[in-house]
Amino acid sequence: MRIARFSHNGSVSYGLVLGPDQLGGAGGGAAGGTAGEAADGKGKASGAVSANGSGAKGSGGNGSGVNSPGIGNGSATAGASAGTSGTAGTPGPAGTSGAAGTPGPAGTSGPPEPSGPAGPAADQLMVAQLAGHPFGGRAEDIKLTGIRFPLADVRLLAPILPSKVVCIGRNYAEHAREMGTEPPEEPVIFLKPSTAVSGPGDPVVRPTGLTERVDYEGELAVVIGRLCRQVPAERIPEVIFGYTCANDVTARDLQARDGQWTRAKGFDTFCPLGPWIQTDLDPADLELSTRINGEVRQHSRTSLMLHGVPALIMVVSQVMTLLPGDVLLTGTPAGVGPMSKGDQVSVTIEGIGTLTNPVTDRD
Repeated sequence: MRIARFSHNGSVSYGLVLGPDQLGGAGGGAAGGTAGEAADGKGKASGAVSANGSGAKGSGGNGSGVNSPGIGNGSATAGASAGTSGTAGTPGPAGTSGAAGTPGPAGTSGPPEPSGPAGPAADQLMVAQLAGHPFGGRAEDIKLTGIRFPLADVRLLAPILPSKVVCIGRNYAEHAREMGTEPPEEPVIFLKPSTAVSGPGDPVVRPTGLTERVDYEGELAVVIGRLCRQVPAERIPEVIFGYTCANDVTARDLQARDGQWTRAKGFDTFCPLGPWIQTDLDPADLELSTRINGEVRQHSRTSLMLHGVPALIMVVSQVMTLLPGDVLLTGTPAGVGPMSKGDQVSVTIEGIGTLTNPVTDRD
């Protein structure tokens, strides 16, 4: 399920991004079922998870609430509220299949082609507006309004406005080596301010008066779904809302000069996120690529992370409380490099889509 935050005629809403196979007929059955899934995901995103504390009541759609007990001496209350199913649409007539072509020689597999807003199927996508907020209120308040927009008619925004962006440095061995260091034994944690967050299509603004080199770093981002701290391994799936693409933009010369990374990574526009949040995804082995003006600069798989998503959440939540909507950047693979004014930088992750941003300079 793809959940987007978008603007239409100046009004900001959340919505479900639906493909042709999800649009259904006139009754909108597929979209109605998806609204029930949204409520179910909302139930998963309510209630706190803590190593030592009592859990809050969870509420889910389709009568399947998620228990959120504290571990240890905590108590649990199971919640459930039904999501409303839509009426099944009438299927269209089957198309006529064409003649099979002659297969060509096998080619070498390359990085995934951009999908999502920049992909060839973008004109087939619709955004079904949601009433309610994925991270607030009651699950039963999340429902489809019945209003749909073609994706081309809306402006996609950053899918979430987090209280903080927690980042992991040098989490791919080859990237650590290209930066002149050996891979770290423990995750290297740093923060980006929430004011660095921007959305699809928003320009990355290079502060040229302060830096001479601004780099791209394509990354998988994890969106936290519930308040949590000291999360044990068996509870990790309960605290994840979904995943999105990120670009951990970095002023590389300032990073080297300062010795710590706050200034180098904290400028406004230095954390593009998008195009949406994908809630149904296994992050263990996804293809990731970064392109500059269509040319592949980074190409790797998340299976090459030194520390996977569950381990990172366990480590980070031992340090700080994570709030609903917080974002965890999981590190960038090898191939980082500079961006110039006029460039288009695109981060594509298998199963999510493509995040594209233009690059400009500060006036």
